[in-house]
Amino acid sequence: MDGQYRTNISSGLHVNIVLKQDQKTGKLTSGIVKDILTKSSFHPHGIKVRLQDGQVGRVKEIIGE
Repeated sequence: MDGQYRTNISSGLHVNIVLKQDQKTGKLTSGIVKDILTKSSFHPHGIKVRLQDGQVGRVKEIIGE
């Protein structure tokens, strides 16, 4: 699924995100979504989320439940 659409993302979903400091390298960080921070329904760089461990980044890949 596509991490650019808010409708594809929900709390408890396992995702790969890119942290702000990793945007140049594209290094992915895996985790479980706690909060969805982007208010709009679409964002070209990915919807911004907070993971359960507190890290914030944009969703690049949705792994699943």
